[in-house]
Amino acid sequence: MKLIKEYQNFNLQKNHKNSIILIGNFDGLHLGHQKLFLLAKKYKVKHKVKIGVFTFEPMPKMFFNKKLKNFRISDKSQKIALLKKFDVDFVIIKKFNKSFSKIKSYDFIKKILSKKLDAKFIFVSNDFRFGNKREGNVEQLIKFEKNYNYKIIKPRPLIIKKKVISSTLIRNFLQKGKLEKANRLLNRNWSILGKVQKGRQLGKKFGFPTANIDIKDYIIAKPGVYAVKVKIQKNKKYFKGIANLGYRPTFNQNKILLEVHLFNFSGNLYNKYLTVDFMKFVRKEKKFKNVDQLKKQIKIDLLKAKKIR
Repeated sequence: MKLIKEYQNFNLQKNHKNSIILIGNFDGLHLGHQKLFLLAKKYKVKHKVKIGVFTFEPMPKMFFNKKLKNFRISDKSQKIALLKKFDVDFVIIKKFNKSFSKIKSYDFIKKILSKKLDAKFIFVSNDFRFGNKREGNVEQLIKFEKNYNYKIIKPRPLIIKKKVISSTLIRNFLQKGKLEKANRLLNRNWSILGKVQKGRQLGKKFGFPTANIDIKDYIIAKPGVYAVKVKIQKNKKYFKGIANLGYRPTFNQNKILLEVHLFNFSGNLYNKYLTVDFMKFVRKEKKFKNVDQLKKQIKIDLLKAKKIR
């Protein structure tokens, strides 16, 4: 896998200027995004230029709405890892803050896209908005093409079964428990990358040890039990397992938590990073009258999860 140059600002190397620039959040890097990168690759080959991605942290929607906590399909590190597969040469990860949000749209074009990046081709979606109070749009970008010597590329959205493939659609599928549909649009298993934290060790007490993972800003998929496969940091091997994503109503918890049990594994996972791939939704979350009922259900869930390949 190739390494890509990551920039926190616009001080690009000389050989990264006069390139293709794709602007967006690219949350999830789904089939629609993948189609975009395939087109960019054709431009790269034809015009002998580099491919760069211009993205933001945090996502602007989350910056403007502080109450929007669980929204992301993938985090920053997952995004960069996926971009490596799409022949991207560099990534600009711009910190989205108050001062950046107030840049006038014309200044964004003149001072950043032209002067700082010296962009040759700029790939944007039809509904792309930018600048103070979202005053800038694609029509304005096109208006200044000749002035600043760039070309705007507006690829058509990917449509499957009369639905535009988007991050919003995938979030909706995840929230409704339609994991397989979400995974098809991602062209991979949806996954959460997180650090194992010390929990109440309730699972261990009744013979079912779990690794507890804080899901940070990830979208909350439908609470319930999932068949998963898990990769431990710096380990290429995957372990099959079962996970509960939810609020643990039997124990009167009110914080969302991801608990993962690995099959055929022994060892200490505390403070290690796990990548949890969600393979199949097994059942919705349920409150049991007592721990014994929960144990019986766990045994049933285990049998179901082990049969899933």
